[in-house]
Amino acid sequence: MSLFNTVRNTIVPVHKEGYPFIAAFFVASLILGWIFKPLFWIGLILTLWCAYFFRDPERMTPQDDDLVISPADGKVSSVQIVVPPAELNLSTEPMLRISVFMNVFNCHVNRAPMRGRVLSVNYRSGSFVNAELDKASEDNERNGLVIATAHGNIGVVQIAGLVARRILCWTNANEPLDAGERFGLIRFGSRLDVFLPAGAAPRVTVGQTAIAGETVLAEFGTTKGPVVSRRS
Repeated sequence: MSLFNTVRNTIVPVHKEGYPFIAAFFVASLILGWIFKPLFWIGLILTLWCAYFFRDPERMTPQDDDLVISPADGKVSSVQIVVPPAELNLSTEPMLRISVFMNVFNCHVNRAPMRGRVLSVNYRSGSFVNAELDKASEDNERNGLVIATAHGNIGVVQIAGLVARRILCWTNANEPLDAGERFGLIRFGSRLDVFLPAGAAPRVTVGQTAIAGETVLAEFGTTKGPVVSRRS
């Protein structure tokens, strides 16, 4: 492998939303270093972490309308049957919900779990409790998308966390989305919920690591039962 390819595969692009934060961290490092030199190195480490947080790598997304792809990097924190948030107008009946929790070291760019058309975008203010807690789905600030897919309407909800104070969504109602396409970002630590209609079978278990745009969370039309896992 050439040196160019090695560098290209090692350096991950940074999303433009991170530029102001990276610049602010670096300027703060210079100021702190002028006051007390060792503080510069601490600030530089934090600047590098900020650049790492806003990384935006390319992903290889399976192109199959029967598959539900993870919208976020992180840990699968919940696989349950629950009633979706009322503001989505999805259903008053319970649906399959798969949640992915993102800590401050995960990539926070959010991707569409299925191909379809955005029917609505619904923002709701709220609190900022730990996004890994189950009550975060009801209490926290959130932004929900309803997407019309080949298997019916699904919901994708961006949920702010304990540290997160800003949910970004770049798509609007009536716009198409491809599976794996970037649609938003949350700063800094949060959660994504995916609500799926009948016919979706989970393909992950709680505690499993998910990769946005690549990991299959669920599948439609399969005759397989729920995934069973064991520690190894």
